[in-house]
Amino acid sequence: MKRTSADEWLDPLRKRNLLPDEVLAAFVVGSAARGWHNARSDYDIYIVTTSQRDPGKGDHIPIPLDPPFLMSEIFYAQNKRWEIKYWLDSQVDQMLDKVSWEAYERGTSAGGVLTLAEELMFSRLSNCLPLIGEEWVHERRRQLAKSAFRSFLLVRSLGAVDDAVEDALGQMEAGHLECAAISARNAFGHAIDALLESEGEFGSHQPKWRPNRFKAAAPAAVSFETYWALETMQTYDPVDPRPWIKSILTFCQDIAMGVEVS
Repeated sequence: MKRTSADEWLDPLRKRNLLPDEVLAAFVVGSAARGWHNARSDYDIYIVTTSQRDPGKGDHIPIPLDPPFLMSEIFYAQNKRWEIKYWLDSQVDQMLDKVSWEAYERGTSAGGVLTLAEELMFSRLSNCLPLIGEEWVHERRRQLAKSAFRSFLLVRSLGAVDDAVEDALGQMEAGHLECAAISARNAFGHAIDALLESEGEFGSHQPKWRPNRFKAAAPAAVSFETYWALETMQTYDPVDPRPWIKSILTFCQDIAMGVEVS
């Protein structure tokens, strides 16, 4: 696939006056940034500035920061849907404060520390394609790596593993085997997310990319072949799902015990 230059990414924005003069950084995020996109994929670009865009332009995405929204612009070009989100540099500072080690040690709830939009920003920062402000991106990556972001996500995923395992055990004991299989399947997804998060591969909100994220992380604890056999339920027997459920729950517990949170 032909590599797109920074100018080729930015020209559609410049033509529509969507690239502010005070831009600190602009970077492609999502599947296109990682080379995972296809003919039907959208293009997503984050732009970081020092001052707020005209609030009368574009859409507003509510967010618990100051100011309490992101500006967003959507347009169509090159047979693609483009979405541009504008972040303030000060908003990124606020998000880093939310995932500081001080916040973590205070016992801030792992499930509610960041909204989806905020978590997406940090998750995508690790694998974005910088177009402008590569030094800004590298510095923010360094700050994020020193923060408790990874630990917050791990605590959340591991908590979800425990909840789903308990659900599966209770349902299996009560004879609700189909429900127990679904709960075991949920536990497995959370356990794999925890494993990948421990390797710095974030993005549990998008399970559609889990196989690619697994290949990118290549965790030593589990081979891709083992993961994929479990992900696709290859040994599941609908006549007697108990052995499969028990094996999945054991796998999840083994993963959870092997992951270091801090």
